[in-house]
Amino acid sequence: MNGNWGDQGNGRYVNPVLPADYSDLDAIRVGDDYYAISSTMQFSPGMVVLHSKDLVNWEIIGHVVDDLTRISPQLNWDRMNCYGKGIWAGSIRYYKNKFWVYFGTPDDGFFMSSATNPAGPWERVHQLWKVSGWDDCCSFCDDDGQLYFIATNFALDPKNNKKYNIHLFKMAPDGRSLIMGSDSIIHQSNGSEANKLYKINGFYYHYFSEVKPEGRVIMIERSKNMYGPWEIKQLNHVDRKLDREPNQGGLLQAPSGKWYFFTHHGSGDWEGRPASLLPVHWIDGWPVIGEPGADTIGRMVWRGAKPIAYKRKVSIQSTDEFNAGKLHVQWEWNYQPRAGKWSLTQRKGFLRLYAFTPLPSNKQKNIILRAGNTLTQRSMRTFANVATVKIDISHMADGQFSGLTHFSTTSNSLFGIRQENEIRSLVYSYNDKDTTVVTIAGKSIWLRSTWDANGISRYAFSTDGKLYQTLESTYQLTWGSYRGDRIGIFNFNTKEDKGYIDVDWFRYDYKK
Repeated sequence: MNGNWGDQGNGRYVNPVLPADYSDLDAIRVGDDYYAISSTMQFSPGMVVLHSKDLVNWEIIGHVVDDLTRISPQLNWDRMNCYGKGIWAGSIRYYKNKFWVYFGTPDDGFFMSSATNPAGPWERVHQLWKVSGWDDCCSFCDDDGQLYFIATNFALDPKNNKKYNIHLFKMAPDGRSLIMGSDSIIHQSNGSEANKLYKINGFYYHYFSEVKPEGRVIMIERSKNMYGPWEIKQLNHVDRKLDREPNQGGLLQAPSGKWYFFTHHGSGDWEGRPASLLPVHWIDGWPVIGEPGADTIGRMVWRGAKPIAYKRKVSIQSTDEFNAGKLHVQWEWNYQPRAGKWSLTQRKGFLRLYAFTPLPSNKQKNIILRAGNTLTQRSMRTFANVATVKIDISHMADGQFSGLTHFSTTSNSLFGIRQENEIRSLVYSYNDKDTTVVTIAGKSIWLRSTWDANGISRYAFSTDGKLYQTLESTYQLTWGSYRGDRIGIFNFNTKEDKGYIDVDWFRYDYKK
């Protein structure tokens, strides 16, 4: 991907439409509005909710899970050992006058929530089934009101000595429990997951993906009966290097009658798993995804006409002046944050972050992965990205390190102020190897990261907000534990729980 993306302003679009980490997508249309959800792993609040009017321009409207500890104590700031785990793929559906989200974690089982407004508030997350080794669930409401639940058991099933068995259950009328006696395996194949259920023109369609020699491909099976027998068809071909395996997603019909597929690219790169919009061609009752070949199997499409003409431009939020009384919706903490250690009210117009000690070292050498109070958002893959933060450092304490970070589980860089012996120094830390840049005497510091479509970041700083000095070192953004790079504000103290910073603003501009 070369950095060109999204709405081109001439009635056409270029994939990806979201060049950032929006993994494990599902999407629905309700009236003239489109809603999507994306997995968030260990970040809080969890399960981000997106909105669009045209399937190309998207904005964040909220999150489903406000407190990750309702899922597991392991997702709290005092544990921080669930990288690559936490909130995985789920589904969003609208029936019975409500929005319903179901999702799973690999260790804790399945959870659900519902809301009348997809922007929230969402009901307190409810555990549907405590189980491990399962993923990729979807709820379904049939024409008679009967609720169903489909999911993959990716662990070895002792009954038939196979992995990746796809199970179908009936649910209780309130959607808050499974009828365990209704359990039926409806499919099994290598890596079969990413489940979705639809009913279209009298047929039940079970969407999933599986692993073939060419890579992870999109499959679908159909039947007149929910329990089969099923006909099956491959919907797309993949090139692992070029199209990066479109996979998790949702089938959507626009008001024009045309169909589309909103999907993530499953193989991942430094920006994570970005999102694309693909046309769907119905051939003999099969929703072929992408451009159909002679074999009636689709291939990746990188550009096309916008499905819907909509003039109001929206985009993923990125900047925050911290004067709204609450954090803007693009922010997610790394793990559930520590209560009382951050505030938007103690100094009006500022985000106050109190420093406390990171968790003791275990297998993780990367200190930022053990430090609470790291506030993050996704790094976009565009031609030009400029993220700048202004921080009041006048209340720092010895042992404190605060500033701007890029991090994943495979690599990190920290650029900020460290105080020792009441002296504040600007420090660049690359994978925990520190370089002191200069001593800082002022009360405020401006820190900046710029990066391009190749993910090469360069830091700069200013002591007056006007003249910036750029570091010679560059940093390659990376991918790890199913997550792309995160840009964030960090603040910790390696000696004691002492000191704080006041963040005046965070301004992030990304361009095509």
